[in-house]
Amino acid sequence: MSAPAAAGLVDPADRGHLDVQPIVLRRIVEYAADQVPGTLRHERRLAGIDVGEAGASARVSVGSGDPLAVDVRLELTLRYPARVRAVVEAVRAKVGEELTRIAGFHVRTMTVTVAGLRESPTPGASPRIPL
Repeated sequence: MSAPAAAGLVDPADRGHLDVQPIVLRRIVEYAADQVPGTLRHERRLAGIDVGEAGASARVSVGSGDPLAVDVRLELTLRYPARVRAVVEAVRAKVGEELTRIAGFHVRTMTVTVAGLRESPTPGASPRIPL
């Protein structure tokens, strides 16, 4: 009898498995994308009323075949002026790293849509009121 079995410990292979829901993967992707310099959280408005901020928006689907592969569709807003290709490549790298580090998944495909380029809000500046 081995020492771990004698001590009452369970072999790691016999402990079961972990299921990570797609919504968790989506949150990891969105958070990682928002951490990249050059991306921008922007205000959300509904009928002209401020309803908070929004950052990157993602759709994640687990690939068929490889259960640890995901397909990502990501929409983001970038700061203006920005080097779009450089920021998007940094987002791709960061998202891939974080999915692997946190959940053990890897990106099979990633489609990135830049939904807008906006100036960074300056602290202390008065908000623009549409007329």
